[in-house]
Amino acid sequence: MPRDRKVVVITGASDGIGAAAARRLHAHGHTVVVVGRSAEKTRVIAAELGADSYVADFTRFDDVERLADALLAAYPRIDVLANNAGGVFGVRTKTVDGFEKTFQVNHLAPFLLTRRLLPRLIASRASVLQTSSTVRFAKRIHLDDLDHDREYDPVHAYGASKLENILFTSELHRRHHADGISAASFYPGNVLTNFASDTTSPIMRTVRFFGTKPVIGRLLLSTPEQGADQIVWLAEGSPGGDWRSGAYYYKRKDVEPKNPQAVDAELARGLWARSEELLAGRLPDTDTDMDMDTGMGIDTDTGPRTGPGSRSGPDTAPRV
Repeated sequence: MPRDRKVVVITGASDGIGAAAARRLHAHGHTVVVVGRSAEKTRVIAAELGADSYVADFTRFDDVERLADALLAAYPRIDVLANNAGGVFGVRTKTVDGFEKTFQVNHLAPFLLTRRLLPRLIASRASVLQTSSTVRFAKRIHLDDLDHDREYDPVHAYGASKLENILFTSELHRRHHADGISAASFYPGNVLTNFASDTTSPIMRTVRFFGTKPVIGRLLLSTPEQGADQIVWLAEGSPGGDWRSGAYYYKRKDVEPKNPQAVDAELARGLWARSEELLAGRLPDTDTDMDMDTGMGIDTDTGPRTGPGSRSGPDTAPRV
């Protein structure tokens, strides 16, 4: 059982390890906020748990901004932000915002969400968790070609975005751990979920094919419940005690990513700066602005709320 009840926001919580983590954390008594792209899937999970839910499509920055605004209005305290949403896709596609889809969904959107929530996260002394992957075979990241205009293949784009998750985590730690933020990235293992269901990548399609074979699937892939263990453990644990801020985890162990780029501090700083440039106009004036306009402080009551902006369950939750 948890040491204390926490408010935990999980993106990508309508399916896979996000849904499995939401179920376990809810069962342990935490206030879980379910965020998903599919309105129907998100509604089903939220109804099952009696939890608040929000729908946001990370291929649209306007959705991400509305999500952040809704979360700030609803939760005076956010103890854990689990940036779990992501995907691997097929043919190179640009979003309505003009970015390669993998790069936006897996890196820029969670970067934007975290930055817009940052004052609340700092005030809450929150943990920010990033679902990454193994990055052993990831190719080099080029800060002048994060959109993969010069070279694109689905697996390379995905691997680059997972490296970016690790770099974002380490730079978030460097910049804001002294302010109260703790951050960790993790590899959940090769998990059998609907992840990559839309990809045209031969490699990913092969992995998914073998995953449908019961015996081979059990040997090669973990269950969503097993993959969710990292989110649950980090969310419930104490940074500085149970886990180290700024680190990368696999099977609850602090390990060094098997790619030298993942521990390149200058690359992490450069990625942060480049991400800010690409999101110009959508970020706060600084990444340390506090909630002066709302006057919100820390609320230790995570129970049901009444009045403007409150919700009693998924049927009354605002949709974004």
